[in-house]
Amino acid sequence: MNTDTLTLNKTSWDAAAERFFGRTSLPEFGPHAPREDELHLFGDVTSCKVLELGCGSGHSLLYMDQQGAGELWGVDLSPKQLEAAAKVLASSSSSVTLIESPMEQDPGLPHNYYDIVYSIFALGWTTNLQQTFTNVHTYLKQGGLFIFSWEHPLYNRARLSDDQLVIHKSYHEEGPYDHEAWQLPAIMQQVKLSTYLNALIHQGFKIDYVIEDVRLPEDPLEWQANRWYSYDKAKLLPTTLIIKCQKI
Repeated sequence: MNTDTLTLNKTSWDAAAERFFGRTSLPEFGPHAPREDELHLFGDVTSCKVLELGCGSGHSLLYMDQQGAGELWGVDLSPKQLEAAAKVLASSSSSVTLIESPMEQDPGLPHNYYDIVYSIFALGWTTNLQQTFTNVHTYLKQGGLFIFSWEHPLYNRARLSDDQLVIHKSYHEEGPYDHEAWQLPAIMQQVKLSTYLNALIHQGFKIDYVIEDVRLPEDPLEWQANRWYSYDKAKLLPTTLIIKCQKI
């Protein structure tokens, strides 16, 4: 666990929390990606104990509450995000527990306890992917689900030039990087698709679905303002990776 990176990212997220309030949350998995009301990856969550890694402003947990989940647990690196989440979830009908912690560190969460652990467009912030997967496996009950989404690992390797994709970084190069679309100093992690899959298999998960589909709006003007996840680039390359697996 890289404490310098975590400190930098915590500071960055505290500063950016207001800008990302309610952004990229269930039923959305990511930009230009199919939604949960289309995919039905979670199934019936009635009375389920759910844990979100990188819970942000709490809107995905609010969605789980609206679907009838029994217990809502959220972990996030940023205290500013957790303050926002506490307000968003203040009137929740479910039990709510919010914990400040990086996802690669077990802050004392119960083991073999959760029906579902999930992360919506946050997993790329971990400084230790294998340790994060180890934690998730420990938290879940036998047969419990782990569902996560993140920017597709091919997406930032290419740029759009004259309606053609130009590879400007090696796909084989993994590790920490300063994302050019992030406005503040922060470090994310580049991980190949095969690395995600092999790490999950090694940890003892059974992979149910890998989703790379793109869902484009009928009106491209809806996404004209998003310079990073542009409509034209998304026509050629998936923006979002979604994986569903279960503890066996």
